[in-house]
Amino acid sequence: MDPLWEAVGLLHDGDYERHPNLERSSTEGHPFVGVAWLRDNGWIEEVCRAILSHADYSGVSPETALEKTLRAVDELSSFVVAVALVRPTKSIHDVDLAAVKKKMKDKAFARAVNREDIVRGAEELGMPLDEVITNVIAALKADAPRLGLAGVAS
Repeated sequence: MDPLWEAVGLLHDGDYERHPNLERSSTEGHPFVGVAWLRDNGWIEEVCRAILSHADYSGVSPETALEKTLRAVDELSSFVVAVALVRPTKSIHDVDLAAVKKKMKDKAFARAVNREDIVRGAEELGMPLDEVITNVIAALKADAPRLGLAGVAS
């Protein structure tokens, strides 16, 4: 994995828990607090811009492959994790494309996840939604132990 992409993936929601910005302010809260901290601590502008671009209310449109990918997989990766966690095994290894698509149709499941953002993210990335979902599942499977998604012992 590219270290720059990994850093952006790990850092992009670093301020969300304390500063969720539920009102979607274009200047305060998430991701602005995190980006200000990153800039103050010498992080490169490419990282800061990518993080800003993942929030559609930031005024920063995704342009690079990194920015478009982050926007496309941000909500989707959380959704796929939720699908794994409701499995009896709590394992990403028991999640496939069909399971994710079925849960996407269930509006009561993970209702905070905006399905339109997921669909639009794939469109902006220029990839079929099924391919984006499959790639996210594969990425999560590849890192399952570190993410706590390897499942529970029975």
